[in-house]
Amino acid sequence: MPVHNWTSVDAGIFHAFHHEWISAISRALNRGLLSSEFYALPEQYAGGYGPDVLTLQTPSRGNANPNRGDSTSRATGTDVLESPPKTRFHVTSAPAWYATKKKSVVVHHISNHRVVAIVEIVSLGNKASRSGLASFTRKAHDVLSAGVHLSVIDLFPPGIRDPEGIHPLIWGDDALHSFPFDPTRPLTCAAYVGGPSAEAYVDTLAVGDALNDLPVFLTPLEYVSLPLEETYLAAFDSLPEFWRDELNR
Repeated sequence: MPVHNWTSVDAGIFHAFHHEWISAISRALNRGLLSSEFYALPEQYAGGYGPDVLTLQTPSRGNANPNRGDSTSRATGTDVLESPPKTRFHVTSAPAWYATKKKSVVVHHISNHRVVAIVEIVSLGNKASRSGLASFTRKAHDVLSAGVHLSVIDLFPPGIRDPEGIHPLIWGDDALHSFPFDPTRPLTCAAYVGGPSAEAYVDTLAVGDALNDLPVFLTPLEYVSLPLEETYLAAFDSLPEFWRDELNR
């Protein structure tokens, strides 16, 4: 199913869709993508992700660490970075948030129920004001600097507050050199590896395009491929017929 133009309907319609999509993503992760070592829940933190939530030790590439796991604890559909995600852009330069140090899908490890990854769907409200966008990007920076991995889906076009899209705001000014913005593909799906080994895998798309699978990193070297197209369709089918017809025009 092609991505719809969500600016053509009231924000409340996307809010309803957002709720269903979060649930569909959580179900997909729990029903085969994640092993018994992990689980996903739709969660909401009004005050953002603070120290009580972000309890991971900062991971370091190539060293044994409690976040990497071994072959017996990998998720059912886990890929390793010998087979990197197939995205349009791959960024490895140090991001600004590391130099300076609504509702989401949150992936936990069963040991101490610590957070290992978060999937965020950007809403129109996140971009509606300077403070809203600043709050969203600050939360993203907090998550990544704590070593938690982050996947972001933004199906709203850039505006005056994010003229190059959401990725440069998350990654910092360096993104402008490694991420050439394409106005014909203004929407963004991105996966970020948290911690000092930070990397970004970015896909861009336009209204009418199909959604590719989105990496959700569980460790700096392992990820599962989230079926965005399948979960998007499941969420869209839950909308009232009137609004499905409006969006399909």
